[in-house]
Amino acid sequence: MTDLKLQEQLMVLDNLVEHQELKDELQSLDEFLGELQAAAAAPPPPPPVKAVKPRVLWRKRDIDGNIVHARPRSNDHIRNTDPPISAPETGCEVAFATETFEGFLQDLQHSLIDSSDDEASSTSKDPLLASSDWSMRQRLSSEKWRAERPRLVNIAAAQENVARHICQQCGGNPAVVRCSDCRPRPFFCAECDISMHTRHVLHNRDAMTAGFYQPLPPTMVVVDKALCHCERLVPVEIPDRICGCSPELLRVSSGKTVSVITMNGRYDLSMPELNCEACQATWAAGVADLNQSDYWPATLHFATIYATDVFYSFEEMKMAAPGLSCQAFLRMLDQRTVRFGRTGKISADSFQRSFFEWEAVRYEIDNICKEEPFMCPACTPNMLAVSVDGNRKHYRFKNAARSEEQAIFEGVFIANDEEVTRFVDYIHNTSKHVSGRGVCGGEWSAARETSQRSASKVDEEGLELAVCRHGVLLCALNMYRGEIFAYPLYLQRKLASRQITFFCMDVTCKYWPYLQRIANSCPELQHLLKMKPFLSVFHAKAHEFKCEVKWSGAYQDGAGLTLGEEVEQCNAFLSRIAVTTKHMSKAGRTDMLTLMAMRWNQQKFNNLAISLSQRYQKATKALQSQLQNLETMKGELAVTERQLEDWVSDVKEWGDATTTTTTKNEVDALASRIEVLVASIKRRSQRLYKDTDGNKGRARMRRKIREEKGILTSVVEKYNKIVPNTETLCLETILSGDTAWPWQLTRSDSVDLKTKRRAFDIIMSVRRLQEEQKILVAEMDNHWKYLSARANSLRELSCLFASDTLKNSPFGLSEEGLKGLQSIILRKQHKIRNMRKLARDCYLEVLSGGEDINFLKKASADVCDTDYEVSDDDL
Repeated sequence: MTDLKLQEQLMVLDNLVEHQELKDELQSLDEFLGELQAAAAAPPPPPPVKAVKPRVLWRKRDIDGNIVHARPRSNDHIRNTDPPISAPETGCEVAFATETFEGFLQDLQHSLIDSSDDEASSTSKDPLLASSDWSMRQRLSSEKWRAERPRLVNIAAAQENVARHICQQCGGNPAVVRCSDCRPRPFFCAECDISMHTRHVLHNRDAMTAGFYQPLPPTMVVVDKALCHCERLVPVEIPDRICGCSPELLRVSSGKTVSVITMNGRYDLSMPELNCEACQATWAAGVADLNQSDYWPATLHFATIYATDVFYSFEEMKMAAPGLSCQAFLRMLDQRTVRFGRTGKISADSFQRSFFEWEAVRYEIDNICKEEPFMCPACTPNMLAVSVDGNRKHYRFKNAARSEEQAIFEGVFIANDEEVTRFVDYIHNTSKHVSGRGVCGGEWSAARETSQRSASKVDEEGLELAVCRHGVLLCALNMYRGEIFAYPLYLQRKLASRQITFFCMDVTCKYWPYLQRIANSCPELQHLLKMKPFLSVFHAKAHEFKCEVKWSGAYQDGAGLTLGEEVEQCNAFLSRIAVTTKHMSKAGRTDMLTLMAMRWNQQKFNNLAISLSQRYQKATKALQSQLQNLETMKGELAVTERQLEDWVSDVKEWGDATTTTTTKNEVDALASRIEVLVASIKRRSQRLYKDTDGNKGRARMRRKIREEKGILTSVVEKYNKIVPNTETLCLETILSGDTAWPWQLTRSDSVDLKTKRRAFDIIMSVRRLQEEQKILVAEMDNHWKYLSARANSLRELSCLFASDTLKNSPFGLSEEGLKGLQSIILRKQHKIRNMRKLARDCYLEVLSGGEDINFLKKASADVCDTDYEVSDDDL
């Protein structure tokens, strides 16, 4: 047989072997290994009675004649469906099955043993991978660190050794300076250090001449192994020409000394000045030159300048840790100054003033670009709900800084105090109302209609906030008389133009009768009654059940899953800022709160598409669960849809009945007293940490709760002595959660009010979830339209500022300013494109079929035709 034919036969055999591989190869290997181990432990089998025809296998050899072992097949010993193999011509080596089988077993055993050894070694090398228990992984990780710690200590000590190094720049002279910002070649000789760090003056260097690494300020150099003082210039952009003479005639000299503040602390450097040797022309850096180099002056005559990166970092740290004070941030910078061998402190007042001025410039640029920081894209043009509530932790001490300066952001977020005062006085003088009792029981400090200005040591007593259902801050005002009803009335009137459906408060049951009386006295406020009153879902649990049915958002048609507690979510962020703002001046407090509110809203805008998508997914899952609960309840109670609707009507009619009834006998009087006390105790318990931020205030509230519990105990005991045993009350039960009072149980049919309320709650939940889905789709539509309108607005602005007809800028910008503004607009257009992509992807992922995605059907065309008219090359 020729070699060519032999190779062809061998190729045929290789292909057949490859086709015999099964999908469950690993499992069969394990089974086969178990059989091998069992066979090794068992006694040898007796010789076979019947001879078995040996199976012929072909051995493959390489060019040198050595046997080439094919990959072992785990199921070759059980598979007998192989296609027939025609034996090649003579000249090939033939082996019988018995010998091949033994060799195959040996190869397989070696393979499996090697594999098990590899697994054991890998497990022993990294036991963290072998443990799925978190505590075990943490313990093993700690043990590894503990075992490694001695070596790390040795490395840390050796790292401080000032060994002899050669300059890594010139490669000839001994190194005398190490620069941590010039890695991976940090070692310099004296000459190379001067050459390099005359240009890079903000690098952090260490001298090596004293036998240890000694931090060097930028104005110190090493000369003959001694430290010498030198002049270093602030790294700002310098013009190529200052006159008509040749640039070679310009000489750079040191000007006035300034303090440069960066994230590495304070540097004392000199401003550069240019002088022409021919015409004696001079140039010195001004405010515009500093801004061009990303610096911000402390004053217009600047003895201190700040790198704008410090302002960005402070703002980001303030958002991450709202309780961080300006002084604490600057103390951190002072420590970094000392760490790197420099001296000097940073003025907190100067830093804060410069920070606010820098933010004011950014705000004005956003205004030119028509940014609206206090408008929710998902709630425009129609807003479903507005939540209003007070935050008593945002007080400010009278003895804080009493600067007479006006706030930079006056009236932007927090309303002007004089305007609010005039409105409150007008309401009190026009209505001539008398402080009255609310619809439901309890007298709370947050539910007053009138109050006098506090005579305590605080100036502003808190902040009244208005928030949409997505947690976007809309507006606010300072409180000086506690949470009087005139404050939310002012915010309600201010926001009335936004087409609001629901007005949410935690004391709506008291506020709305007040609003009705005020509207009767002030006809210009009649339009406010078009909004629907909404009692926040959380606080509804602390009221009487009748008030909950009548006012709670969980039972309001069209409210969806609106909680009415969105202010509390914002307060979780804002209350931490109050730790520092209570010691600020009035203007500083206003500016800081406004700035943080704008940044909070910006985060909400950036995450709005994801938030709406997640809400829709949660509402869909909750709806499926509640529909199952409804079907289960129907089966348990054996009721029909018609009966359930009758029960819902019964509960609503009972809730619409007046809550203030004339007590006909002693039992009715005691029952009414019990409801009032229980509602008051629950209300105080829920507001324990909201109204006060000190232990003394909480102690007073706890004492009041204990007093009311004592009164409730005596009233319950008196009530239980009068009523039958079946209607007695347990103090722990009525304070623990929702309770159907015995006097609330209807006797018109065989079903009590508690059962009807259970059905009522499930049906209301199903309806609210169905409404929530529709509301979210509408809000996604609003968001998409807002992004499209914003993209069109930016494109119009870009065309306007690029027009040749715009000779005089309406904003007082120069030609360079207009060009820079066009670049800003391009950056904003790029951001809007990314937001539209994200919104489209999120909404198409969660919405499916039908009318849900009508507003997204032409999204691709809109993105391509409208948003992408500015090409990527232009960016």
